[in-house]
Amino acid sequence: MTDYEQAHEEPHFVNRTGWLRAAVLGANDGIVSVSALIVGVAAASPSTYAVFLSGAAGLAAGAMSMAAGEYVSVSSQSDLESADIRREERALRNNPKGEETELAQIYRARGLSEDTARLVARELTEADALGAHIRDELGLTDEQAARPILAALVSGITFSVSAAVPLIAAILAPAGALIPVVVIVTLIALTGLGALGAYAGGAPVGRASLRVVLWGGLAMAVTAGVGRLFGVAV
Repeated sequence: MTDYEQAHEEPHFVNRTGWLRAAVLGANDGIVSVSALIVGVAAASPSTYAVFLSGAAGLAAGAMSMAAGEYVSVSSQSDLESADIRREERALRNNPKGEETELAQIYRARGLSEDTARLVARELTEADALGAHIRDELGLTDEQAARPILAALVSGITFSVSAAVPLIAAILAPAGALIPVVVIVTLIALTGLGALGAYAGGAPVGRASLRVVLWGGLAMAVTAGVGRLFGVAV
């Protein structure tokens, strides 16, 4: 096996950035927001119907809000990327030599010698000038390109699935034990979510799980405190 083949057998996770970020954000928000809502309502009113109604409403509204927010946000990113690409196209038409020189300067800044940088810039320009500038000047790649519809679908689905966890726990919880059951189930789910997200992204599992659990626990504690303080559904 050649060094090149061996290097390309190493796993890389950067191509998961687009959907993984949306998935983790949607799942985390679904668990935390709905469980915090349920705990807050239960702290203010122990009515099972009120808890179920608020949790179901939070799931539906949250999933739509998350999907819409992701679509708008990632669409804005996509618009910015497209605008930069169009500017590069115009620059290549109007000043091709200047753009080639700019490309050579980028490669010199990365450590290539003067002659090598110019040679690389010339050959890449002849092969695919726009592609070279998109990749090396703008820092954009196909793997990391903004995909609004994918981000919206992933975040909306993961929000709904994860939000169902504390809602089901609340429905099945014994009378008088709703809050502790929801809190325990939520913390377990957050631990699993942090570990899963870290594993999918090739990051340390322990630190990611701890981070997710701490912030989720804080959200539930604050919401429960508000519910008990004011005695109203929040």
